[in-house]
Amino acid sequence: MGIEKLEERAYLPVSTASSWRGGNFHKSLMVKIVNQLAVFIENKPGTLASVCETLAKAGINIWGLSTSDTTDHNVVRLVVSDPKRALSIFEERGTLVVESDVLMVENRNQPGALTKIAKTLAKKKVNIEYAYLASHPGDVRGLLILRVNNPKSALATLKALKI
Repeated sequence: MGIEKLEERAYLPVSTASSWRGGNFHKSLMVKIVNQLAVFIENKPGTLASVCETLAKAGINIWGLSTSDTTDHNVVRLVVSDPKRALSIFEERGTLVVESDVLMVENRNQPGALTKIAKTLAKKKVNIEYAYLASHPGDVRGLLILRVNNPKSALATLKALKI
């Protein structure tokens, strides 16, 4: 019986795993619509550390993060374990935060996996507006965050995809 990595490094036997955070479990692809927070911060030393520290003190884990900078500010896109609580914390501090739905995809860490996802979505006229991902080179699976123009259509499309 194989072992698959699931949420928060919990391990479940493949034969008994039927869902992952409400999404569908497949032989090699798990996908779910999740809430992403875009936090607008100053572009100076220590501000990202402050964001991470604030979340850590609240017991909120960061599953995905990307940044996009300009001269005076930085947009930190976050997928976290408790987005409602994180949103509340940032808003209490007067921080500008924008919410959006994104797809969180756990898939095989192998050449061509992202190609198949992107081509499958393109065939269904789903545009990938941006994406970010990371995985350790030795990991069998990677985590991909996709911002698409139609999350529900993309979810339905990817639920049927086998990689």
